Amino acid sequence: MKIAIIGTGYVGLVTGTCFAETGITTTLISKKADCSFLLKLKIVLIIVKLYS
Repeated sequence: MKIAIIGTGYVGLVTGTCFAETGITTTLISKKADCSFLLKLKIVLIIVKLYS
């Protein structure tokens, strides 16, 4: 099975990573060049901003 996910925010990135871990061929599409570069290196980067 092959799937594509558009958007690598909190939901798309986690969902895509989970599908890929189960062996499904997964393509993530992002308009952020830095995020796409890190994904090619198999680095999953999630930044959480905490507001008080």
